[in-house]
Amino acid sequence: MDHVDILIVGAGIAGLRALYSLRGAGFDVRVAEASDELGGVWNHNRYPGARCDVESYDYSYSFSSELEQEWTWTERYPRQPEILSYLNHVADRFDLRKDITFNARATSADYDEEAARWNVAFEDGSRLSCRRLILCLGQLSAPKTPDYPGQERFRGETIVSAQWPRREIDFRGKRVGIIGTGSSGMQMTPVIAEVAERVTVFQRTANYSVPAANAPLTDEEIHEVKANYAARREMTRNSPTGLGFQPGKVRTLDVDPQEREKVFEAAYNRYGFGFALAYPDILLDPEANAVASEFLRRKIGERVNDPEVRAKLLPVTHGFGTRRPTVDSGYYEAFNRGNVELADIRATPIVEFTETGIRTAEKDYPLDFIIYATGFDALTGALLKPRITGRHGLTLKEKWARGPITQLGLGTAGFPNLLIVGGPGSPTVLSNVMVSTELQVDWLTDLMKTLRAEGIEEIEVSPEAEQAWNAHVAERVSETLYMTADSFYNGGEVKGKPRVFMPYSGGVRHYRRLLETCATGGYSGFELRKTPLARTEEVRDAR
Repeated sequence: MDHVDILIVGAGIAGLRALYSLRGAGFDVRVAEASDELGGVWNHNRYPGARCDVESYDYSYSFSSELEQEWTWTERYPRQPEILSYLNHVADRFDLRKDITFNARATSADYDEEAARWNVAFEDGSRLSCRRLILCLGQLSAPKTPDYPGQERFRGETIVSAQWPRREIDFRGKRVGIIGTGSSGMQMTPVIAEVAERVTVFQRTANYSVPAANAPLTDEEIHEVKANYAARREMTRNSPTGLGFQPGKVRTLDVDPQEREKVFEAAYNRYGFGFALAYPDILLDPEANAVASEFLRRKIGERVNDPEVRAKLLPVTHGFGTRRPTVDSGYYEAFNRGNVELADIRATPIVEFTETGIRTAEKDYPLDFIIYATGFDALTGALLKPRITGRHGLTLKEKWARGPITQLGLGTAGFPNLLIVGGPGSPTVLSNVMVSTELQVDWLTDLMKTLRAEGIEEIEVSPEAEQAWNAHVAERVSETLYMTADSFYNGGEVKGKPRVFMPYSGGVRHYRRLLETCATGGYSGFELRKTPLARTEEVRDAR
């Protein structure tokens, strides 16, 4: 069995950043990546139209001013190929590949209490022992597919958007069914509609979307960003979302309706996902949310010609932002094409798959392709795929049976020397993930250096700390409207999953301050042991 100081599982945005920082701090680090390529979500989500909903210059690493100056983004919202090229450039620029083992899918991790080490097994039968195990498995990286009668009978091709084939898919002259209207479904629909004979979008829940207002970056914009990167980074770190702008200061209903309309209009045509920041109480106050939601429904309606289709596309089951909204490029306008139709499967559910397509309660849809754009088992799905066993044979799946519980989203009691980046209990999917990831990785790197300097063999979350953090996460979300709708934020979109709000809604800025307080307090909430608990006299006497 090979031995390393630190094993990082996952070579996406978080894993690459952790490798760079920890290796730079002098640790013996290895990254295990299940795929044959790096990039995480941007490696696997290669569907037509895949694009980030955060502006490109903010969706980039901040650790190297040289990297900032040498890499030039081409669009305001980068497409998947450009983001993947960027991540590959980072890996090559900083020689990260030499410490990444590809095609290494972790199947289990067992904590050896006496040795205070994790023993990790991989799909190919190999094993690796590490002092610290850091999971960088992603928040939206465990795709879920619905279970409909007769799926195995369909004779056409079935594709999962989050596991898109690398080969070219030719939709010309084909009949394509897209199940799902989250980001993936909304992004791919107008692109596929340009070439397919017919596209049928199977919609369960109408969602809110704001135009991306995407465009190529001009030379002047590129120069402005590169000249002011430091100030822009500071702004994102001190914002609640990690985006490059701050929320408004005045409450929604304290503004004259005509003035509010102007603010909404400007945000709608420029801010994308940041429309939620037009006023500070849009996600906090039901009346403010209702006003914003009505504005967006009106704007959606203006983009769709057919009144019947328009009515079905208007989201009425939830308020704006309570489910993750999307940023689109021509999604609603696609329904003005003669070759695009909408199947409302809330009103007329899917009955079964047939050999030639999908049958709903209303009609048969003949199809050549069926695409599952049905989202993810978010935040915990990827973490619970490997069997992770901590103290006394307790698995992480058993520990989190009623919902995830962590200290600051970074670790959980009973699983010493195990740390998580982008896990439940951190800002993660409610923020620019690049900013919150770098924040966590820098904090973890400082923690690792402290453990090394002080000769700490074992670090473990205290049960009291994780209980207190869970209560704080619940308290903060109770101040918002997030629990008024079923969403991947709260497990409401996976059958049988505990309905618990998982990310931290207190904002990136406040979360950063809490991390700083934890560190300056001697890493409060974590027990730091020079001798592993299993080797202490008290434990030996108890045996």
